[in-house]
Amino acid sequence: MAIPDFQSIMLPLLRCLGDKKEKSNQEITQDLAKFYNLTPEEINLLLPSGNQQIFANRVAWAKSYLKQASLISSTRRGFYKITGKGLEVLQTNPDKINIKY
Repeated sequence: MAIPDFQSIMLPLLRCLGDKKEKSNQEITQDLAKFYNLTPEEINLLLPSGNQQIFANRVAWAKSYLKQASLISSTRRGFYKITGKGLEVLQTNPDKINIKY
């Protein structure tokens, strides 16, 4: 499977946090890698700069946009939790969440 773009990651990421538990960047990335059935090779592919993994970068962008929309919050450095607004969105069972949403 190809590595999904960050907008495709947004809804699964919100669902990942839907259990209302605080999760670390590492836990979120691992949960999403399992969700997308990514191979270790796909997970470890680097950006052209060679400084960061592509998948981790896309997860970070998805988190950034969800945070800007107040659907998730950063509880402390490197940890995230769903907000009340995020739970309300999940209850509507959207087909997708993207920048326009």
